[in-house]
Amino acid sequence: MESSTKNVTLNDDGIDQHVTCLHRYAELQSKYDLKNIEMIDYKTRANYWATQFLQLKTREESLVSEVEELKAKLRKREQELFGKSSEKTNKTPDANPQANKESAKRNRGQQPGSKGHGRRDYSDLPFVEEEVGLIEESCRCPCYHLPYEELPGYAESDILEVDVKAHRRIIYRKKYKRQCFCKNNPDPQILSAPITERLLLKSKLGISIWALLLLKKYEYQQPINRALDELTGQGLSLSAGTVTDGFKKLLPYFAPIYDAIVEHSVGASHWHADETGWKVFETIDNKKTHNWYLWVFHNEETVVFKIHPTRSSEVLIEYFGQDHPGGILNVDRYSAYKVIAKKGLFILAFCWAHVRRDFLAYAKGYVEQEEWALAWVERIGKIYHINNERIQHKLKSKSFYEKDGELKQAISEMKKEVNKQLEDAMLLPSAKKILKSLNNHWGGLTVFVDRPDIPMDNNTAERSLRGSVVGRKNYFGSGAIWSAELAAALFTIFKTLKLWKINVHSWLLAYFYECALLGGSPPENIKKFLPWEMMAQQRQLLSKPPSYENST
Repeated sequence: MESSTKNVTLNDDGIDQHVTCLHRYAELQSKYDLKNIEMIDYKTRANYWATQFLQLKTREESLVSEVEELKAKLRKREQELFGKSSEKTNKTPDANPQANKESAKRNRGQQPGSKGHGRRDYSDLPFVEEEVGLIEESCRCPCYHLPYEELPGYAESDILEVDVKAHRRIIYRKKYKRQCFCKNNPDPQILSAPITERLLLKSKLGISIWALLLLKKYEYQQPINRALDELTGQGLSLSAGTVTDGFKKLLPYFAPIYDAIVEHSVGASHWHADETGWKVFETIDNKKTHNWYLWVFHNEETVVFKIHPTRSSEVLIEYFGQDHPGGILNVDRYSAYKVIAKKGLFILAFCWAHVRRDFLAYAKGYVEQEEWALAWVERIGKIYHINNERIQHKLKSKSFYEKDGELKQAISEMKKEVNKQLEDAMLLPSAKKILKSLNNHWGGLTVFVDRPDIPMDNNTAERSLRGSVVGRKNYFGSGAIWSAELAAALFTIFKTLKLWKINVHSWLLAYFYECALLGGSPPENIKKFLPWEMMAQQRQLLSKPPSYENST
């Protein structure tokens, strides 16, 4: 009995210990759970703050990048406003320091030993002979006052002068009286000689004045009020309203010439195209501003200007037509040109000068990246240099093939460098943006490689717009649509004539004289006034300065 009781007691103690262990385990488990909950809480908070930190860090990097971008833009604007316009910089790496040193010492202007143009020949100008002698006091010996003996011949000298003056043509038309009494004669009893040629029938202004005023505004980009002030100083006072009204009446005279030049231009296969802003201060429906655009299409034989209220691709479609066979367009990277290229008819040859400007602008904006940007400028300059040497040689000649292979090798190396730098994680996003644009337009930028006749840039079109841009600054565009159309027509005619080396003033006088002989209307057959239709003798005659003997 005692032993069994003892066992029971032991069993109770074991149960108590077990229960105690269970309580202890439960207590520890509770503490562990609490610790686990705290740990989860800490981890949750840590993850939250880590996320917040990453967001703030990303935002900080974005803000830093934005600040750098704004600083770059600010430096660019300061350079445009207050900086030098030259692209030269002392920090540009040079492969030949000795050549750079020699060029720095070179004086401006024509260099010693270089071939010059020689003295200009003015023998074709009309001349006035003058005889000049010594006064009587200077024609005697100062010691004994003996007179000097006059020798035969002269010591000749030339002085160039300009004598511009307005004058009136007083025309006396003879009168005639009939001596017959024929009933079938339609002539009156007394008749006069016909009125001499007039460009505008009811205007007193002669051909020479209209030609001069048109040239001053649309060739030399001089505001018409300034031209009238100049004429007033020469004794001829004209009303601005009279001139403006006359310009409007002259617009139909140029329409046939303009249309013929446009038709000839559209028939080509290669053009340089560009556009610039132009103000037209006439309100039209569905247009809130006065911003119009002056487009230019330049090829080997014509230069066409087109005024349009928009800058969209519809201008190109309207100019070339829906069924045009296509060709090659040297253009910038404006999206309107890409629209007509999607049809597959036109090939766009993009401008390397614009790419070069991207890197130059980046070098001015991001000073710390100047070396990187100027290295790309040097690469582009190398491409220009090789291509300029290539096109100096005859096509398919041995020298041409050597330079052609060198050019293709340089282009291939540049393409590899573009891809390499685009994969560089350390390159700034702003720098990659330029390289991405270069890469996206690579096909159009390398058209010249397989087509040596295609230029690398679109500077031809930009130079064509230079004169009209000066006019835009001087007389602020056009006051009406007809005035803008007149500007586009005359820009077209004058630029095309200069392309053929025809004197614009001589052509204008000849054309106006023909219109005046026809009673103030344009001729039906205009072929003899189109440069590509002219005989060589006529083109040579119109290349000389004008003569006013029959065109006043």
